[in-house]
Parts: sequence; structure tokens; C-alpha cells
Amino acid sequence: MSSSAKRGKRDNPLKNFEALLKELENTVSDLEKGDLPLEKSIELFEKGMRLAEEGLKKLDAADKKVEMLITKSEGEQKVAFPLEPGRRNEK
Repeated sequence: MSSSAKRGKRDNPLKNFEALLKELENTVSDLEKGDLPLEKSIELFEKGMRLAEEGLKKLDAADKKVEMLITKSEGEQKVAFPLEPGRRNEK
């Protein structure tokens, strides 16, 4: 199998996150309508919690990757600003 075929099978993490976020938004929208039976509402709530947890994991992984990319090989920070307001560069 060629390397381009292998890359084609690999999912784009950003696209996966965007799809996950869209699915979470749809789930929340369905719940907010308030016209679902209790069992279906609980099922959707559980699904939403799983999607939110997965999304947070993806964001955390992306944050770590960005921090790694902006760090020099000697371990010094290249940036003079925190990645999040109120958060200092941690090491």
C-alpha cells in the first residue's frame, strides 16, 4: 500500500474534532427541545457526556502538541505569552 493510501485512511484529527463538535451540538439541540421521552433524554445526555469528554481529550492533546511545537530543543519557551489567559508556561 502506498504512503498516500495509508494517509488517506488516517483520519484528520481536526476534521474528527469538528465532526464530534457538530454531533455534540446536535445532541444538545435535541435535548433542549424538551419533547423527548425520559429514556431517550437520558440516552442522549449520556451520549453528550461521552462526546464532551472525547472533545476535551482531543483539545488537551492539541494543546500539548502546540506547547511541544513552540518549545526549543533545550526546553526553553520560545513564546513570551501564555497559551491561555492567566496561565503561565509550565515546566
